[in-house]
Amino acid sequence: AMAAFLGFIAQSTALVSGEHTFAPYRGYVAGCTPQEQWDNIPQAGKLQIIAFVGMLESYGEGAGNPDGYTHYTKGGLPGFYPSIKGKGAGQITFDLYKPFPIFPEQSEAQKERGRRVEVNNGRAAMLGLMSLLSASAVPGSVPALSGIEGFPQYSGNVMIPFEGDFTLF
Repeated sequence: AMAAFLGFIAQSTALVSGEHTFAPYRGYVAGCTPQEQWDNIPQAGKLQIIAFVGMLESYGEGAGNPDGYTHYTKGGLPGFYPSIKGKGAGQITFDLYKPFPIFPEQSEAQKERGRRVEVNNGRAAMLGLMSLLSASAVPGSVPALSGIEGFPQYSGNVMIPFEGDFTLF
């Protein structure tokens, strides 16, 4: 949720949505809103993104049942992600959570507080993302964003991520 929220804000800037020397992907069109940028990505690219996130989610939900892992709905720790170092026939050399051991170890109380903060940050990011999507689809629906000049508007449906990519006939 945090990556999506910050990604929406970054994609709304001219630095990301403006002209580029090299097109970031085939079909790139400058000056698009974040939702239009998604619409412009080829179907194969969208499927790669969804498959990659799906693999991470599947592993994070306990696929493979790593030793000592308990799902958070069965009493495990919320926000815990099993180590992926050494997986993939040994090709993965870093963990996602702590790729470089540059920070000191934390006490259990600090870890507990950090997990609570992370859950709350995730909730705030989800609310923020939905407010951005709502304001871009229905002008005036989020009063705090109504006063921002040039706020990206979108006429499509964000709840249909593959709109226009598939047909039945």
